[in-house]
Amino acid sequence: MRAVIFDWGGTLTPWVTMDHLAAWRAYADVVHPDDPDRASTLATTTLAAEDALWLRVREEHRAFTLAEVLENAGGPHDDQALDAFRRYWDRATHTDPQAAPMLQALKDRGLLTGVLSSTAWPADWHEHVLHRDGVRDLFDARVWSSDLAHTKPHRAAFEAAMRAVGVDNPAECVYVGDRPYDDISGAKSAGMKAVLIPHSTIPAVQQVPVDVAPDAVIQSLSELPDVLDTWL
Repeated sequence: MRAVIFDWGGTLTPWVTMDHLAAWRAYADVVHPDDPDRASTLATTTLAAEDALWLRVREEHRAFTLAEVLENAGGPHDDQALDAFRRYWDRATHTDPQAAPMLQALKDRGLLTGVLSSTAWPADWHEHVLHRDGVRDLFDARVWSSDLAHTKPHRAAFEAAMRAVGVDNPAECVYVGDRPYDDISGAKSAGMKAVLIPHSTIPAVQQVPVDVAPDAVIQSLSELPDVLDTWL
C-alpha cells in the first residue's frame, strides 16, 4: 500500500443536512434584492437545474460545474450572489477534528494521501476550506470533479486521483468514503481497496442500490490507521 485517498463531504467533513433551496435563495436574494417573487422563482429554477445535473451524474457520471447550473437556469454569474450561496453552506464544510491527527499518522507511516470529491464547486472553494481548517497541506494531492470530465464512480475519476498522488497501481491505493455506490463500488471497480464510513444520510435521489462489500468499515476517522496497519 502506498496511498490513501479520501472522499470529502460526509467523510472528511461530518454529514450535515442542508436545505438546498435555501442555499439558492441566498444567491437569488442578492441577484434580486428588491423583488422577493423574482428571487423565489430564480431559486426554484436554479435548484431544478442543479438537481437535473445531479441526476445526470447518477445516470452518466458526467461532471458539472456551478457555471453550468447557472447557464442552464438562466441565472447570472454574480460574484456577490455566489458568495452568499457559499456562506450558506459554511456550516456543512468544517473538517472532522479527527482528520488532522489521522492524516499525520498516515504520513508517519510513509503513506501518500489525497482527496477525490464529486462536486460542482470550483476547486478554490474547497482549497480555501481545507486551508481554513489547517489540513490542506496534509494531502499530497486534491482532485475535484469540477475540474474533470467524470465524477465517481467512473473509473476515470479514480485514475485522475491516483495520477495526482503519483501512484500507477490501483492495488496500492485505499479509498475512504461514505457512499456505497459512488465510493465503495467505484473504488473497488477501479482496483482499489475501499473503506466505508457509514454515517451520512444520503438523499434518496442520490442513492443507487449496489451489491458491494467494503474491505473494512470504520465508525470514525481515528480508527483508520489501525485498519491500514493490517494491510501494510
